[in-house]
Amino acid sequence: MATDFKKVIKREYLKCLEDPVYFMRKYCTIQHPQRGKMKFDLYDFQEKCLTEFHKNRYNIILKSRQLGISTLSAGYSLWMILFHADKNVLVIATGKDTAKNLVTKVRVMYEGLPQWLRTGTEEINKLSIRFTNGSQIKAIASNESAGRSEALSLLILDEAAFIDKVDTIWTAAQQTLATGGDTIVLSTPNGVGNWFHQQWVGAEDGTNEFNTIQLHWSMHPEREQEWRDEQDKILGPSKAAQECDADFLTSGESVVDPQILQWYKDTTVKAPILEQGIDRNLWIWEQPDYTKDYIVVGDVARGDGMDYSACQVFEISDMKQCAEYKGQLGTTEYGHFLIDLATKYNDALLVVENNNIGWATLQTIIDRGYKNLFYQSKDLKYVDTEHQMNTNRYRAEDRQMVAGFSTTPKTKPLIIAKMEEYTREKLVKIYSNRLIDELFVYIYHNSKTEAMQGYNDDLVMSYSIALWIRDTALRIQKDRTNTQWTMMNSMLENNGNKEELSAGFQKGKSGHPDKNPFEMDIGKDKEDLTWLLG
Repeated sequence: MATDFKKVIKREYLKCLEDPVYFMRKYCTIQHPQRGKMKFDLYDFQEKCLTEFHKNRYNIILKSRQLGISTLSAGYSLWMILFHADKNVLVIATGKDTAKNLVTKVRVMYEGLPQWLRTGTEEINKLSIRFTNGSQIKAIASNESAGRSEALSLLILDEAAFIDKVDTIWTAAQQTLATGGDTIVLSTPNGVGNWFHQQWVGAEDGTNEFNTIQLHWSMHPEREQEWRDEQDKILGPSKAAQECDADFLTSGESVVDPQILQWYKDTTVKAPILEQGIDRNLWIWEQPDYTKDYIVVGDVARGDGMDYSACQVFEISDMKQCAEYKGQLGTTEYGHFLIDLATKYNDALLVVENNNIGWATLQTIIDRGYKNLFYQSKDLKYVDTEHQMNTNRYRAEDRQMVAGFSTTPKTKPLIIAKMEEYTREKLVKIYSNRLIDELFVYIYHNSKTEAMQGYNDDLVMSYSIALWIRDTALRIQKDRTNTQWTMMNSMLENNGNKEELSAGFQKGKSGHPDKNPFEMDIGKDKEDLTWLLG
């Protein structure tokens, strides 16, 4: 009988060694949040995942929440270190608690095994387990040097789309995986453009080694549409889409809805008719129409080699994108470039972002005397809309005007909100694939808006400023001009001629002897309109 029992154990051991699905289904215990400790009765999709893990070195999993994939990865890790000597498994997660959870799952499974399946342990704690066969699993929170120092048999990146600087971690880990190590990258989606999304797209295109596994919420046999609808109520539609649908476009914290951006990409984006300049980075879609007015907005690179100088040219009336530049010109050269471009587009209103190095470019433009340069007040109470029309007869506060547009904590939320509104409502015609790609990775982060790590927002900022100027400064200019002409026409009808108007101005209106009839309220200030008569 003892001999037969040993044969049974040997047979069972060999089955477990050869097949992680068999091992986990028959011998692994999990801690279910509602049902307590129970056998890991694998669903069909979980079995298929394990088979994929076993067949492929690199696996990337785009998943819905609560499908047990972290638990599955823990079971696969246990199988590897239990049945194979000198294996080294590293788990990297967004934080220490998340990393610790996966090791805890391994420990629960190990402690639930029959005695004859267990091996001796040299170390067992919340963050690591080391067996006497030389194999171990260790969990750490993400940092740039994670995975750099030791050869790995298996690297698990848990919720990879949310790990900070995961691209750096992956680069460091490549050397440690070079001896033949495997990788499991798993995550719910977090928008597009990040490292996880890039690896997924690359795997689908066949440009990297990852094997793709996509797990929609509906793959869970115990979930129906009623469950999905409940998630909308609990999490809100946007968060529920991220957590349940395994869809990049409906996830993430993009400032502009990625589905709207995809609509632009599919509908309006087109190749430029011309690519000009020494670097061929000036893209032109529409040549100037001399019956139209244009706005040119330039964002100046900081000069650190990572950013680009960028500008947008839009036709003002229907906000049609006419041209776009993104390149690395010197500040003086960029100033000359902007003047030439604005001049070409009917002496367009030229707006240059004046933060930091932008002043060097602005000074070039000022020195050359470009007549349609944008000015705004230092406190942003008003913008100098008259100056661009060559009719500026401002009061002494003119001296408080500064050239260019200042992007500050006060103005940035305004221009980004305007950009999001115009883009969402499809009120602007965008042709540039470069701009759409930047918008895809322009996100909310720590209550601010910024480009995702590793990306630029130069085109986005020049685009946003153009929309804000168009909707504020130029609208104010139009409204003010219409009001001034309405007032003047009304006064001409009532008073007959300019001489009588001047006399009326000297006398004041009946009942208001001290009121200037040519004085117009503009916020807290007053505008003297007598220059209209000259």
